[in-house]
Amino acid sequence: MRIRTLRIALNGVTGRMGYRQHLVRSLLPIRDAGGVRLEDGSRVQVEPILVGRRAEKLEELAELHGIEHWTTDADKVIADPEVDIYFDAQVTSRRPAALTAAMKAGKHIFTEKPTAETLDEAVALAGLSEQTGVTVGVVHDKLYLPGLVKLRRLVDEGFFGRILSLRGEFGYWVFEGEIQEAQRPSWNYRKEDGGGITVDMFCHWNYVLEGILGTVDSVTAKATTHIPTRWDEQGNAYEATADDAAYGIFEVTTPGGDSVIAQINSSWAVRVFRDELVEFQVDGTHGSAVAGLRRCVAQQRAHTPKPVWNPDLPATEPFRDQWLDVPANGDLDNGFKLQWEEFIRDVVAGRQHRYGLMSAARGVQLAELGLQSSTEGRTVPVPPLTHEGVAGR
Repeated sequence: MRIRTLRIALNGVTGRMGYRQHLVRSLLPIRDAGGVRLEDGSRVQVEPILVGRRAEKLEELAELHGIEHWTTDADKVIADPEVDIYFDAQVTSRRPAALTAAMKAGKHIFTEKPTAETLDEAVALAGLSEQTGVTVGVVHDKLYLPGLVKLRRLVDEGFFGRILSLRGEFGYWVFEGEIQEAQRPSWNYRKEDGGGITVDMFCHWNYVLEGILGTVDSVTAKATTHIPTRWDEQGNAYEATADDAAYGIFEVTTPGGDSVIAQINSSWAVRVFRDELVEFQVDGTHGSAVAGLRRCVAQQRAHTPKPVWNPDLPATEPFRDQWLDVPANGDLDNGFKLQWEEFIRDVVAGRQHRYGLMSAARGVQLAELGLQSSTEGRTVPVPPLTHEGVAGR
């Protein structure tokens, strides 16, 4: 039986996320497994095309991974009628123009986020996707992680009763680059280059909150730059003009109409004292759960201990031992790979992916409003979005 092949142009594949998560841990395993199995039992194969600005690096990666095609000409590959899907992992400032060109050329698109630097650009992209009718998908990787899959299952099963709150902690120490090399590129810390942890992470927190709890109604945030001077890839000191930490409080309404308070701290200037780099704790009237990237533990109301506050005596209760692991009850693969497989099935079926460009626009909106809240020192409401922009504006 002849197997259909989808040709996928990967722009920005020499970057950290494009290479590690999307090429090495997603598309290459899919290719090497014989493609994606469809609902009818047949398969569709994938053929990556590497796109970037550094020819030597692209040629090296192509040879290393047995990839036939690579190019530094993004416009040419977008215009190529033999290319089915365009994927974008470039810096945010170059993304809107590339996504626009790809959709106008009839390409299905899958993209990293933020999709744009401004809300107006992000909404315009969403509107264009409606006009062109191509299948579009935005990377919402955290919702596919084993820990959050288990957490969402607990929500769906009514484990928590009435959900009261969510607390999230994300971050790690990113070295300044002076003595030890930084783990993140220097542009992340320059506002003029699109950097900043609020812009980077609030788009994630929007889809996590939407995917686990409900609609985000307001945000109260404080963004700050804890480390004012860093060193770039050439060893030169530069001023960090973008925020490296953001502390947010979000009011969320569940589908059932309950109000939930969510607090999420994001920092590239924090040392890790938790089991994973990101953890979310959800508390409800009937139980609580803590989820990381892979693990999720829970504690039912009937199994909740009754601690007594006494600062004069050392704590002897083994609090962590009183929680139970939530089983996977299934094969939970790499989150990026799972979403790629779902998106490819949607492309073949001719349907829209469940996480499209409007979801991405709401993430850009939350980042903008978070920075506004930080600047103005107040709670900012999150108005509904339409394809025409902010409702009522």
